[in-house]
Amino acid sequence: MSASGSDRAHAALVLNPVKVDADRLRSALRALSRAHGWAPPRFYETTIEDPGQGVTRAAIEAGAAAVLAAGGDGTIRAVAESMAGTGIPFAVLPGGTGNLFARNLGLPLLDIDKVMQAVFTGFTYPVDMGWARLNRPDGTITEHGFVVLAGMGLDADMIANTRPDLKRSVGWVAYLDGAARSLPGAKPFRVVYQVDDGRLHSTKVHSMLFANCGALPAGIALLPDASLDDGAMDIALIQATGPLGWLGIWRKVWWDNSVLRRTRAGRRVLERRGRDASIRYLRGAVADAAMIGPTSIELDGDELGLAVRMVCRVQRGGLTIVLPEGHDTSDF
Repeated sequence: MSASGSDRAHAALVLNPVKVDADRLRSALRALSRAHGWAPPRFYETTIEDPGQGVTRAAIEAGAAAVLAAGGDGTIRAVAESMAGTGIPFAVLPGGTGNLFARNLGLPLLDIDKVMQAVFTGFTYPVDMGWARLNRPDGTITEHGFVVLAGMGLDADMIANTRPDLKRSVGWVAYLDGAARSLPGAKPFRVVYQVDDGRLHSTKVHSMLFANCGALPAGIALLPDASLDDGAMDIALIQATGPLGWLGIWRKVWWDNSVLRRTRAGRRVLERRGRDASIRYLRGAVADAAMIGPTSIELDGDELGLAVRMVCRVQRGGLTIVLPEGHDTSDF
């Protein structure tokens, strides 16, 4: 990933100045570009009006040989929308509350310089990109990308009820407060869905999730079989049953998925226990879900308003991710 001569390549850094130390990142990228014979990098800041899609397109049109994105999950998602399908190396620099995509990629969260260095000395690897087409209550249709998770219902309500000031002070733990605010009023809703085969199914859920990858902070495996490079989407139908239902779901996600599944003995325990009806897992390339009424939506932690239908699909190998030399991709 080197360049020389009159046609020297340049890197572009798209950054959210609210989330990261913009001056330090600019200085570091200038020094790395100079050391590796690249032209001076170009910098693009996100704004409220343009969270990343527009400035990323501008960077691509300006001929960037690699695009780096620095910010929270929302910034990474916005930049990824414009990077998808370009084949241009895309470096994800952690800088937000959850850093979910960076965690699923196994990137060093506390060593941004190592990821920046990878633009010049590392390698690229194709990973999947998710897309969600939303039918709005007013009849309009919009499509948005996601790199980690799309959700409807309680999942989206939890995001909406998480206090921004708490996120700034305690990080991803703030989402537990959002969950506590959302659970008391949570009610199941009916959804009609189909996955790949066209067969219609109807059920009641508290939340329906569509995952490109499934790891959360603290080693929690929300969708343990989700993979970044398999061209498939993992889907979870979540419905708590009875007064202790949410404790059962927490046990399933934290203890079963994140602890027991990691050992042979633990997997035998799960096999003997049998199915847990509180969470159903499905898999497919395309999932189509219609809701009885307007339902709240979130993508990678961004509130996306209300929708009455949601069609999610996977773009296999849609993103060309930059990884440090020697990085292990076996868990993708």
